[in-house]
Amino acid sequence: MTKIWKVQPDASSAHPFLAEAGAMIAEGDTVAFPTETVYGLGADAGNTKAVEAIFTAKGRPSDNPLIVHIAHIGQLNGLVEEINPISRRLMDAFWPGPLTLVLPVRSGAVSPRVTAGLTTVAVRMPDHPIALSLIRAAGCPVAAPSANRSGRPSPTVAAHVYGDLDGRIGGIVDGGATGVGLESTVVVVEAREGSIRVLRPGGVTVADLRRAVPGAEIVVETTAEEAEAPRSPGMKYAHYAPQGRLTIVHGDKERAVSWARDSLAEAKRTGERTGVMTVAEHTGLYEADLVIGCGSAGDMNAVAQQLYAALRRFDEAGITYILAEGYESSEGIGLAVMNRLNKAAGHRVVRV
Repeated sequence: MTKIWKVQPDASSAHPFLAEAGAMIAEGDTVAFPTETVYGLGADAGNTKAVEAIFTAKGRPSDNPLIVHIAHIGQLNGLVEEINPISRRLMDAFWPGPLTLVLPVRSGAVSPRVTAGLTTVAVRMPDHPIALSLIRAAGCPVAAPSANRSGRPSPTVAAHVYGDLDGRIGGIVDGGATGVGLESTVVVVEAREGSIRVLRPGGVTVADLRRAVPGAEIVVETTAEEAEAPRSPGMKYAHYAPQGRLTIVHGDKERAVSWARDSLAEAKRTGERTGVMTVAEHTGLYEADLVIGCGSAGDMNAVAQQLYAALRRFDEAGITYILAEGYESSEGIGLAVMNRLNKAAGHRVVRV
């Protein structure tokens, strides 16, 4: 049976619940916990049996590497071989925070299941007091992918974790809702070229990276789905998907709404339960069994925060046919939102 601890977000590592949860990780068990992005499922990164329990609980493909979470910069010394100057500048700018760096791993530092056989390891320092306190209480770097069944929308509240993983993991630290709502940005620095390659967009935007390292070339990975060996989490496999069939609709507003109305009506005639994900300002434009206003047209951060909860609401309502309005995907958080939506839809996109 999965144990649940209710903890206030400002709890320290001395809190008895976090001390207990940290001890479970140190002893080889798995514990879910909140970060500023989504809930993670943590285990001792150096304990292969514990790391394998993450893969088993999630049903996660074995060649999908894990992010290692640290609580202080000193923990890097035992994890990585070297840190180039650009990577160091990114750490100074964004740690703690929603940025993951792919770095050369020190031999034997983590379980080979963490790196999926690669010579690199993905590392970040979360910007959440519970996450930092739990890692300190565990006394070890913590490997932690999102705390959901593989392929499902990531969890942004403890109830999502419980619904997916109850009975499969040792415990859940319930620290309330997460903040960013999308997973961290993952980057690798190509030091010789002086470039930063974005392997997964997230809470740290391209514009943020450019401000931190002026003059560096920034390349956004676009061919991750074809990669034989993904270099970071979230690159290769389908993720974030609701149980119903999701399609993204792009185009002129009037034409897109008209097409969506016709498509929803036809789906309804064939017995589908229909759903629409849009922004709050557009909910009155559609007729469906469930219309969700996910954030606001003028606030993509709110869209990001609410995205996964919205996808899960369609499942709860038994929606089988879902249309989602496409968002502007520039260098801001919209890039990360559309990355997740495209994966959730299996890249099913209609342009009208």
